[in-house]
Amino acid sequence: MQLSSLLSYSTPALAWIALYLILVILIAEILHKTEGKNSEIPRKVVHIGVGNVILIAWFFKIPFLTILQTSIASSLLCLFSYFIPIIYSLSGVGRKSLGSFFYSLSIGILSYIFWAEYPYYAVLGVLIMTWGDGLAAVIGKKFGRHDFEIFGMKKSLEGCLTMTLVSFVISFLIFLLVFGASWKICLIAFLVATLATLLELLSKLGIDNLTVPIGSAWLAYFLCIGLN
Repeated sequence: MQLSSLLSYSTPALAWIALYLILVILIAEILHKTEGKNSEIPRKVVHIGVGNVILIAWFFKIPFLTILQTSIASSLLCLFSYFIPIIYSLSGVGRKSLGSFFYSLSIGILSYIFWAEYPYYAVLGVLIMTWGDGLAAVIGKKFGRHDFEIFGMKKSLEGCLTMTLVSFVISFLIFLLVFGASWKICLIAFLVATLATLLELLSKLGIDNLTVPIGSAWLAYFLCIGLN
């Protein structure tokens, strides 16, 4: 497909994705005002809402160029908001973090690596970060009773288990859809979920939004080589 026709095809899709992202951010900004400045809820709305874009892209077979454009625009917006917090739901709660920037960047990187031949690995990596980390933070903060500290970061057993479980379910469902049912996909999904949890545990300053999706997707790719 020539660049001119690709741009023509991608423009309407990009407009719809942009509209969706604007809606997500507007909802998060409203929640920021109603829930208070210290609430994690607005950030998690953005975290989960933005990540779901990859599902839209996969379902509608949106071209890589559209995803790259969106990733670049979102990364620049997040980076700008880091220095000048005009969009508070993209900023950390009580801390300076480049997590939102890394997250948008990881979508572009994964799409660049996998989208042409194996888009489902990009989807897997992004969704693990979207739902795994997002729900782990919510569950850990609300229901966490067994706290521990690692490299100066406060974690909870409940949050870690949530990250593992959600990552496993996402990996398993994608493998099931792509490769069909087998005992191998269960084992691979478990290994991917374990790595995702470890990367989330060991990453600081929001870098987990880069290491978790990329690390999970790469491990899934290498373990599934015989299944492709």
